[in-house]
Amino acid sequence: MIERFWLTEARMERLRPFFPKSRGKARVDDRRVLSGIIHLQRNGLMWKDAPREYGPHKTLYNRWVRWGRMGVFATIMTELATQGQDAEMVMIDATHLKAHRTASSMAVQKGGRGRLIGRTKGGLNSKLHVLADAKGRPIQMFLSAGQTSDYLGARALLSSIPEAGALLADRGYDADWFRKALIDMGMSACIPSRSGRREPIPHDTDLYRKRHRIENTFARLKDWRRIATRYDRCPILFLSACALAATVIYCL
Repeated sequence: MIERFWLTEARMERLRPFFPKSRGKARVDDRRVLSGIIHLQRNGLMWKDAPREYGPHKTLYNRWVRWGRMGVFATIMTELATQGQDAEMVMIDATHLKAHRTASSMAVQKGGRGRLIGRTKGGLNSKLHVLADAKGRPIQMFLSAGQTSDYLGARALLSSIPEAGALLADRGYDADWFRKALIDMGMSACIPSRSGRREPIPHDTDLYRKRHRIENTFARLKDWRRIATRYDRCPILFLSACALAATVIYCL
């Protein structure tokens, strides 16, 4: 038994249904490899600094890249979140994640997809948009460049909003089109009005106080050092890291 293993056998049983089927040669021990990936993401280590208990660092890296680009970690998060979500109400918010020098190349990749890193007052960073349930557990995520408005994140996550009584958001989401979309979905919008709105729209202040739960979610995600600071150039892999962290923190 290796004490550094992050995943127990019980947790592995919940994850295995989402693993790709092995073709040809059997894969190296999934529990060991995934525990190693979690250890590096949680502690902000370079891949070459992986403890030897987890096996060759190239095996960890190759598994991470292959499964990340296949969307395995994102699928695990969304599926497990659906099984245990509390959709009495939902919340949406966004946070900035600082990009490290190794990830902040502004070059555009082939195919026109950029690195989703932008310049704001805080420097180069990315913006993580999160849709969460009533307990603050992430349901869906969307990554954009740091200077992107909250509106874009709301539009991207709109189709993922489950049936709920209300949606909580800060005044950055106070847009007529967004409020109308929520009404069409049969839910109320608990969103403070912008200071520039001519006729402020009232909201439930007692319900709004519960929005601190999604702020707590961002704080817990940023405990993972490779999320608090973005080292990955590839936005797909970085979003996979966010999904993996959310899975370990809230779904297992």
